[in-house]
Amino acid sequence: MKTTLPSFFSRETEPFRSLQREVERVFHDFGRLPGVFGKGEMPAMNVAENSDGVEVTAELPGCAEADIDVTLVGDVLTIKGEKKVETEDKKNDYHVFERAYGSFRRDVSLPFAAESDKVTATFDKGVLKVVVPRPAEVAAKTARIAIGKA
Repeated sequence: MKTTLPSFFSRETEPFRSLQREVERVFHDFGRLPGVFGKGEMPAMNVAENSDGVEVTAELPGCAEADIDVTLVGDVLTIKGEKKVETEDKKNDYHVFERAYGSFRRDVSLPFAAESDKVTATFDKGVLKVVVPRPAEVAAKTARIAIGKA
C-alpha cells in the first residue's frame, strides 16, 4: 500500500517530517522520564481526622526508612526525606545507567498542639503511617454544638 503525502509535503520536506515526529516524541516522553514520585514529584499523602486524633498516611515507594524524617513542632507535623532511583539496562550493544534523586517535604497543620511522646510512626512496604493522638485536654474541650432553627 502506497502512502500519499498531502500536497504541502514535497520530497524535500519528508526528511524533516520524520525529524519533527522524533522531536514530538521526545517532548511527549519527557514527562515520563523516571521521576522520583511521579506527577509533581511529591509523595501522595492522606490526612484523616477522627475523634481519637489525626492519621497521616504517605506513599513513599522506593524510599528507605533511614531516608525519612518525621518531626513535630507545636501543631505542625513535617515529613521529609530523600528518594534515590537507579535503573540499569544492559544489552549487547549498549549500556544505560540512570539515576534520579529527589527530596521532598510535606508539612501538615494539625488542629491541635500534639504531645510528641504520644505520636507513633510505622513504615511498611513503602507506606508511612503517622498517628497523632488528640491530647486529653483538647478532647475534653471539644463539644458538638446543636444547630437550631432561626
